[in-house]
Amino acid sequence: MDTTKTTDAPPPTSQPPANVQKRVNRGATRPGDRVFLGLSRGSGILLLVIMAAIAVFLTYRASLAISKDHGNFLTTFEWNTNLVPPSFGIAVLAFGTVVSSVIAMVLAVPVAVAIALFLTHYAPRRMSGPVAYVIDLLAAVPSIVYGLWGALILVPHLNGLFGWLDEYLGWTGIFSWQGGAPRSMLTVGILLAIMILPIITNVSREVFRQVPQMHEEAALALGATRWEVVRMSVLPFGRSGVISASMLGLGRALGETMAVATVLSPTFDIQTSLLDPGGGTFAQNIASKFGEATQDGRDALIASGLVLFVITLLVNGAARAIIARRKEYSGANA
Repeated sequence: MDTTKTTDAPPPTSQPPANVQKRVNRGATRPGDRVFLGLSRGSGILLLVIMAAIAVFLTYRASLAISKDHGNFLTTFEWNTNLVPPSFGIAVLAFGTVVSSVIAMVLAVPVAVAIALFLTHYAPRRMSGPVAYVIDLLAAVPSIVYGLWGALILVPHLNGLFGWLDEYLGWTGIFSWQGGAPRSMLTVGILLAIMILPIITNVSREVFRQVPQMHEEAALALGATRWEVVRMSVLPFGRSGVISASMLGLGRALGETMAVATVLSPTFDIQTSLLDPGGGTFAQNIASKFGEATQDGRDALIASGLVLFVITLLVNGAARAIIARRKEYSGANA
């Protein structure tokens, strides 16, 4: 009987070879690496400089306008920069911008996510390709084309919807309608929803395509139905991507100009009903008044642009915070 003791082979080490470790320790020593590092760093710094320059310019010109404002910049319900002294405020503009964007998001996000799920998990390949191509084309349509379509096609066909809402939901006050052309905040929200729908759909579709196949196969092996696979595997994985897509759409809705100016009948008052004409948005007000504005009027419009700039930054910051709280669902951590 052989009693010779055998020694186990040492476990393999996870350290890379010496030549590889040297290259890692040296960092970006090749000329191409140094150039790429410099360009990347310079691009990041340039972006921060541009953002800071925009903020400084807007703040300076806004301070000039606000110092001459006879009314309260945040609460005044008028925009008359030709008075001496001028009187203007952003209460109506802020309300209209937020309300129209919220309506657009409420209408567009569920439909966009449903379309993305249909194209990636339900539609046959022969159908999903052409439909996705058409949606990509819709994302490239100029805003003025959407505005003309809204003014000539959408607005005349909303009388029936407005009448139905007034008949069954008019008692709420939010959907009461006094008649007239349906050029209201609800009309703006519907048009903005159509405009941002392709953006949210495209990004959500690409996110859902990145779901690991093993997750779906494991759910199916456990007896899950198609909807349960989507609910337990696809949606949790793509949640952060859907949030990012929604923020992209919200950014376009907040800053949309020509389409809103084409379908809205602006007035400087806040309507309790979404169906009555009136209201306005930051971008629409700037586009419609900038050409005929005096120097003080342009400073006032720039001040309103500063508020829109701050709102956009806050929205993006909130989106980043939400995504950071859901890192476990992102594709990078799958």
